[in-house]
Amino acid sequence: MTYRNFIDLWQLDASQLRAILDSAHAMKRARSGWSKGKTDADAPLAGRTLAMIFEKSSTRTRFSFDMAMRQLGGTTINATSADMQLGRGETIEDTARVLSRYVDAAMIRANDHGDVEAFAEAASIPVINGLTDRSHPCQIMADLMTLEEHGVALDGARLAWIGDGNNVCASFMHVAPKFGFTLAVGTPARYAPEDEDVEIARNLQGRIELYDSAEEAVANADVVIADTFVSMGDADAEARLAELDPFAVTQDLMGLAKPGAKFLHCLPAHRGEEVDAEVIDGPQSVVFDEAENRLHAQKAILRWCFGK
Repeated sequence: MTYRNFIDLWQLDASQLRAILDSAHAMKRARSGWSKGKTDADAPLAGRTLAMIFEKSSTRTRFSFDMAMRQLGGTTINATSADMQLGRGETIEDTARVLSRYVDAAMIRANDHGDVEAFAEAASIPVINGLTDRSHPCQIMADLMTLEEHGVALDGARLAWIGDGNNVCASFMHVAPKFGFTLAVGTPARYAPEDEDVEIARNLQGRIELYDSAEEAVANADVVIADTFVSMGDADAEARLAELDPFAVTQDLMGLAKPGAKFLHCLPAHRGEEVDAEVIDGPQSVVFDEAENRLHAQKAILRWCFGK
């Protein structure tokens, strides 16, 4: 069987990523007016089963991948690490080898990026990174799809990331050189993105600008992007909120971007912390289109992994 893994965006060619986005747009258009539970006309993954492994709790990743497989004609098996022998010390490699005998593909939402890499190395089926501490590639594909739907030409655009230079920020940096946009990152020094991720992007000729000011990063941006200030596993919530507070996306901050600039947030959102309600619920916000597009982007990713 021909298959491919989807682990980190910097590892894929621009042409492959473009093909995935084009497929996502086409599949979404083809389903216009259909009920959500109806199978796609070609049912490309009929007879295939996706294992979904969650070390972190999830809403969008779990529901979107489950519905993606249903619409593609396949099925899923869901499990947390506590449901499996992973929770009792079985190695990630042994788990990968066993599941490769049972299912056709695996999606993992993990704490440690290295575990996903080790799983993929040991597996003989396609493996998809559903989120790790280092990257969130599925989210970024949905984000780019959403921006294109709303008329943002990625090549030459200026995207501003504001807040914590986290895993989602890292994946935006990884993909910037593939689509030709500038990523302006505004963070406090303590929460700046990892040097390794900046180096990866710049080595690929990515235009990455780093600021310690939200205002400088947002100036003249086509898109403003935020994420929660406190993520699962963060033990320093009070300190993070205090230091990141000047980087909250307010209506005044949005006013520094281009007129009509779009606002993205991967959700869950905390209104009054990283973003004001008038922004995320306002006319420039496209966050619920963004959430929906997790489904369509991941369908395209699944098809690509199977060589469809």
